[in-house]
Amino acid sequence: MTGIILSGGKSRRMGENKAFLRINGERLIDRTVRLFRDFFSEILIVTATPLDYLDQPVTVVTDIVPEKGALGGIYTGLFYATHEQAFVAACDMPFLDPAFIEYLVTRAPGQDIVVPEMPLGLQPLHAVYARRCLPVIRGLLDHDRLKVSGFYPGHRLLKIPTETIRAFDPEGRMFMNVNTPEELMTVS
Repeated sequence: MTGIILSGGKSRRMGENKAFLRINGERLIDRTVRLFRDFFSEILIVTATPLDYLDQPVTVVTDIVPEKGALGGIYTGLFYATHEQAFVAACDMPFLDPAFIEYLVTRAPGQDIVVPEMPLGLQPLHAVYARRCLPVIRGLLDHDRLKVSGFYPGHRLLKIPTETIRAFDPEGRMFMNVNTPEELMTVS
């Protein structure tokens, strides 16, 4: 399985690239790459600024279809992935849980999509996707329909229920991302 890190956002609210924020002395991108190494033989970073990631010992790719948000990043990552499935996470998630990632990976065989489902909705930027989703994603991109879950219908979809997620993450922090300086202060 490939590990894909989406790092293409504009970070407008933060004012700086969120991948390079430090939490407990470690940059978010370094933590995510380190964590991914335990699970994935291939790691891709999808970004609009590839030169910023030259220090990373992974493959860095840029969006095939620019300016299409997270859906465009997922498309690009899956396009370049050499494995049939990939775990996708955003670069600004400081509480990724290795045990939960491992759980998702074990649930992936036979599925096109494995996605956590919380009471407020699905967590599509912390999910497993199969390359066979590429044609449908491309069609959505071509029509500017950029909701990530828009390609879910018609695919083999496994939703991981809240009760299972809570067993790994009783505090409910695993899917948190850091968007503002104020949010950064709460996790540092």
